[in-house]
Amino acid sequence: MAPPVSSPARKAMLDLGPVLIFFGTYYLTDKDLILATALFIPATLAALVASYVLERKISPMPVITAVVVVVFGGLTLALNDETFIQVKPTIVNGIFASILLGGLATGRPLLKVVMGEFYRMEEAAWRTLTLRWGLFFVFLAILNEVVRLNFSEEFWVNFKVWGVFPITMMFVVTQLPFIMKHHQEDEAGEEPQGPAA
Repeated sequence: MAPPVSSPARKAMLDLGPVLIFFGTYYLTDKDLILATALFIPATLAALVASYVLERKISPMPVITAVVVVVFGGLTLALNDETFIQVKPTIVNGIFASILLGGLATGRPLLKVVMGEFYRMEEAAWRTLTLRWGLFFVFLAILNEVVRLNFSEEFWVNFKVWGVFPITMMFVVTQLPFIMKHHQEDEAGEEPQGPAA
C-alpha cells in the first residue's frame, strides 16, 4: 500500500511536540534545563518514529535535527553543561543553511527535493526559494547565538518556543505569494498531488 499524503498539520504537531515537552518540563520542574533536555531527547526520537509510522518516510531535515539533539543533548547530560543544548539550534540551522546554500552553489536547488512533490516550479524559481530559505537558516543561527550570549537562560527557553516558531511562520507566509506566482499546473490542468493512499 502506498504511503498516505503528508498532512501539514500533523507534521507541525510532530515538529512542535518535543519542543512543547521541553518547554513544559522546564517550567514544571522549576526551570531544570537538564531534566528538560533529558525528556527532549526521547521525545524527538519518538516524533521521528511516529513520522515514519504515519507517512512511511522521513525527510532528511528531521533526521539531522534528531541526530544533533541526541549528540548535543547527550553532551549536556553527560557533562552537566547547559551550553550544549543551547548551541543545538545554531548547529542545526547552520547545517540546513550549508546544505541549501552549498547545493545552490553546485547548481542543485535541494529545496526542490523536499517540496517538489507538492509544487511544480521552474528551476529559476526553485533556486530563488532555496536561496531565501538558506539565508533564513543563517539568520536563525545568528539569532540563536545573539539570544544565547546576551540574555538569561529563561529568556532563551521562552524565545525558543514563543519566538522562533512565530518568526518561522511569518517567513513561510511571506514566501507563499512567490510560490503561488511560480507554481505551475500539470498538463492536465490538475494540481500536483502527493503519493496516493
